[in-house]
Amino acid sequence: MTPPFENTVRTHTAIDAVADEYTDVLLALNPTFATTLGLPGHETEYQDYSPAGAEAFAAAAREALARLDQLEPQDESDVITLDAMRERLGLQLEVHTSGWDAADLNNIASPAQDIRAIFDLMPTATPEQWEHIAGRAANVPAAIGGYIESLRSGKANGKVAAARQVRNVVEQATKFAAEDGFFAKLAEGARIDGQPLPAGVQEKLDAGTGAARDAYAGLASFLRDELLPAAPEKDAVGRERYALASRAFLGARIDLEETYAWGVQELDRLISEQEKVAREVRPGATVEEAKEILNNDPARQIKGKEALRAWMQELSDKAVAELADVHFDIPEVMKTLECHIAPTDEGGIYYTGPSDDFSRPGRMWWSVPAGEDTFTTWAETTTVYHEGVPGHHLQVATATYRRELLNNWRRNACWVSGHGEGWALYAEKLMLELGYLKDPGDHMGMLDMQRMRAARVVFDIGVHLELDMPERWGQGPWTPEKGFEFLKANLPISEGQLQFEFNRYLGWPGQAPSYKVGQRLWEEIRAELQTRDGFDLKSFHTSALNIGSVGLDTLRRALLGQD
Repeated sequence: MTPPFENTVRTHTAIDAVADEYTDVLLALNPTFATTLGLPGHETEYQDYSPAGAEAFAAAAREALARLDQLEPQDESDVITLDAMRERLGLQLEVHTSGWDAADLNNIASPAQDIRAIFDLMPTATPEQWEHIAGRAANVPAAIGGYIESLRSGKANGKVAAARQVRNVVEQATKFAAEDGFFAKLAEGARIDGQPLPAGVQEKLDAGTGAARDAYAGLASFLRDELLPAAPEKDAVGRERYALASRAFLGARIDLEETYAWGVQELDRLISEQEKVAREVRPGATVEEAKEILNNDPARQIKGKEALRAWMQELSDKAVAELADVHFDIPEVMKTLECHIAPTDEGGIYYTGPSDDFSRPGRMWWSVPAGEDTFTTWAETTTVYHEGVPGHHLQVATATYRRELLNNWRRNACWVSGHGEGWALYAEKLMLELGYLKDPGDHMGMLDMQRMRAARVVFDIGVHLELDMPERWGQGPWTPEKGFEFLKANLPISEGQLQFEFNRYLGWPGQAPSYKVGQRLWEEIRAELQTRDGFDLKSFHTSALNIGSVGLDTLRRALLGQD
């Protein structure tokens, strides 16, 4: 196999120019995207979250697609860009036409969270940077106002998120608005090198965060008093909406029933694997007994958030140092990965990519639920590999770094969950293959995470399509209540995390299965390439990551040369 683009420098093409110009339009329409990339010039602004703003994004997609239709690809990279943009932008327009983009509300990844979350990425080292934070906080009311306008528009068209999600976001918005909530703490804790801000800057920050708190209080009131009465109690979204969401998260069309049946089989296989590893922990032990032994091992326990952060950092640094130039190409600028405890307590672990120039490195964040302060290393080692190296950091930072190969849309604007999360889950299993999870506890932890992702395939498709439950887990069609007990049996996480994840799957249909289904598609592509002469694992990884995050059907065509 000859890896595309390796050791080559491309000439910028007309298709690259369209992709770059479209990315510039996205930056103008969505200023927080610029902050995410670390680009100057949009530090205080938000996108227009109103229906007019949504239509502006749709118009930009239509224009870019029309321009691409007039062009012919000049090389293999152009072929991939054309394929990927037609798939992504075309699907964006399908979602917009469906009207569901006006009802975007869930407990993890909707404007209700995004408007707040951008502050986590804003620098705080100078008075000017704190003024940017104050300015953006002052613009929260307009952002929330546009969002409310969209939710009202969705309601008028009969499209409202399920009541469970509305209640979740009421709770979150109320917390953000509280006297001890995020914005209040942001203002109270503002410092530069441990010193108070200049009085004028602090005044602006107090005013801005006060306005932001009021806006979130208003959002909570709107959701509770106006949207909730119109919200359906039923969580299942049905086949049509689910199929569209699945394509959005995978960049691939899948047979939902076949994938559901595969998920059931994969879950059974992983449980069988865990039973074998349990006997390595202690002869004759069940999976539950083995986990209890591991949980009670003092050598595998961490007490306190700072100790957790330090452990994450040490393990991440070790993986980078040992994998670089041996199993993966990791340039020097990509070797810095910061581990942080997130400023929220909602549950979840996530990664944020580096700025465009790497002045802000990639970061791994752990949002620890309130009241939790004891952690087990055996259960979390594989998560560090998932979020860091060889997982998301290697994947995202590689695309950012390869500016000589990729246009700006491929480098920074295109993110497909099935590609990204599928790679990260593939990376977990790869670390077992490379010998990093030989310890039975770490191996059990990896299998736990794989089992969790397989269970999510079964739960997500089963509940939203209201399919029949597998005999092993129950009888009759899936319901959320049956699903919660199923998740409780298969997700190795705390009670707080479990509740968060349960709500997440119900409110974000199609996203949770994209991890395991994406991994399946990644492994199918690798298996096909391994049958060909000259296969080399490191070259496969380099070739695949150099493509950037694209839909999985596009990835398959790019690597296998198949339609």
